[in-house]
Amino acid sequence: MSMPSTDTFAFIDFDLKTLEHRLRELAFLNSGVTIWLKDHRGAEPFEEVMHYEGGIEAFVRHLDKAKTPLLKAPIVIRGKKENVELDMSLWWNDSYHENVLCFTNNIPQKDGGTHLAAFRSALTRIITGYAESSGATKREKVTLSGEDAREGLTCVLSVKVPDPKFSSQTKDKLVSSEVRPAVEGLVSEGISSWFEEHPTEAKLIVQKIAEAAAAREAARKARELTRRKSALDITSLPGKLADCSEKDPAKSEIFLVEGDSAGGSAKQARNRENQAILPLRGKILNVERARFDKMLSSDQIGTLITALGAGIGRDDFDINKLRYHKIVVMTDADVDGAHIRTLLLTFFYRQMPEVIERGYLYIAQPPLYKATKSRQSRYLKDDSELENYLIDEGVEGAMLDLASGERLVGADLLALVQGARGAKANVERLSSRAPAFAIEQAALAGLLAEGGGDIAKAAARLDLYAEEGDGAWTGEAAATGGFVFSRTKRGVSERVVLDDLLLHAADARRLAERAAAMVETFEGVATFTRKDKTTTVRGPLDLFNAVMEAGRRGLTIQRYKGLGEMNPDQLWETTLDADARTLLQVKVNHADDADDMFTRLMGDLVEPRREFIQENALDAEVDV
Repeated sequence: MSMPSTDTFAFIDFDLKTLEHRLRELAFLNSGVTIWLKDHRGAEPFEEVMHYEGGIEAFVRHLDKAKTPLLKAPIVIRGKKENVELDMSLWWNDSYHENVLCFTNNIPQKDGGTHLAAFRSALTRIITGYAESSGATKREKVTLSGEDAREGLTCVLSVKVPDPKFSSQTKDKLVSSEVRPAVEGLVSEGISSWFEEHPTEAKLIVQKIAEAAAAREAARKARELTRRKSALDITSLPGKLADCSEKDPAKSEIFLVEGDSAGGSAKQARNRENQAILPLRGKILNVERARFDKMLSSDQIGTLITALGAGIGRDDFDINKLRYHKIVVMTDADVDGAHIRTLLLTFFYRQMPEVIERGYLYIAQPPLYKATKSRQSRYLKDDSELENYLIDEGVEGAMLDLASGERLVGADLLALVQGARGAKANVERLSSRAPAFAIEQAALAGLLAEGGGDIAKAAARLDLYAEEGDGAWTGEAAATGGFVFSRTKRGVSERVVLDDLLLHAADARRLAERAAAMVETFEGVATFTRKDKTTTVRGPLDLFNAVMEAGRRGLTIQRYKGLGEMNPDQLWETTLDADARTLLQVKVNHADDADDMFTRLMGDLVEPRREFIQENALDAEVDV
């Protein structure tokens, strides 16, 4: 086993997602190969076995798992010509976007190259020829183009070349000239044969392509409405746009703001020299589900295209005409704001990907809270930052006296509180199945750990919450798995059940690990003291709540429901001022992963979206 040299690399970090993505590609590209990926660095070991029968055919199915395919099975073309070996799979789905992945000797080319050019040329020639011979173009009264033929196309194109030549050291583009005739010939033969052998499926493909051609012609007419005569022609700008005086795109910024109210505040707050404001009313069209011509008929989309000034579409879009090199999406910090932000990201990813590639697209980070104490104010971005701030305030000058006689202050206390914070999050997610205090104390007694703990000790810990007149808790193992605790309270029987499902949940395992590190600290009742306030602490929940309460004392917290509630000066100093603001730059690490994400979240199929919600529900932080 070899590891990177620590002498050469000052910082070494293995990113699991990157490794998983690349190894999965290799497993798909090399049929029959099995790759084991194991990561035991975290609390929960990650293990993945990657083995795909069918090779790139399985790869195409994987890429389109959230889409509705037009064909029952992908088209597979394999062959060898002039020392160039081709392995390719393709099919069409009901979307409006092309997704082609290119590889040379298992190395990905994000910019394509001669193999991609050859494939596109052959595909266009064969399909247009077939459509003309079948009478489809005459019947639909359209003229097909390569763009039409590739609408809804998903393809994996892999070539093996003895001595490939690339445009750069990153190998993002293949430039080997001998590859083109070989690939073009193999693709032509393969697709022609498939069309002859599958006339019914071929008609479906041609029909979809003919519809794409008709839509393209309609879009051409609609696109004329979005064109600007020149960058200096102010009269052609949309009425809601408050433009800046700066004409150099590199120095200009445009903020896409949610609603007229926030737009009004932003217009007053901005630096008129280089900051433009474009308010967007309501939610823009979901371009993932709309064809190009329908998209252009949307007023909001048309306004946005006109304001940016770079045109739209494969033939008309010119990144060099873009009027702003910093496009900032600025929406409210609620669910609606997140939805509008996602709709805008979908638009840029599908229709103006070059804006993202060049690093021109950003997301603003307006604050959700303003905390004021002793005439000093601080803006806080979200709930997590507010919580961090309250913890720091609550721990300052505080102390925790343990039952053992030990006293925790400063950094030691802060570390314990951070651990209690994680435990609280685990307990809250489990509390739908049992009371929070019972889950917490059972964890401290070791019942959630593998192998279990002492039931009597757990029952005794529950008694820490008893009031005068309450009976003692008793515990026993349940016949169906799990534990049952019971007591008599003022003549009434009370039961708490920790069932098997709770004990085997992922959060239960995480809580057990955290509790193991805290069990000595919370062996008995502790006392939290800050200034003149003393609080009894029986576990991490009590400690965290006491610290948060102490942090809030003397603090005024203002919550901004939307950007429109902020005064222009507040909006300037938090979100617009280049010297004080925080912006997130939008980047795409892996095109196929990004394509899958937009398809799952914004596509027509409900099932992939439901699966995504189920997979990420426990980690989601949503502000409603």
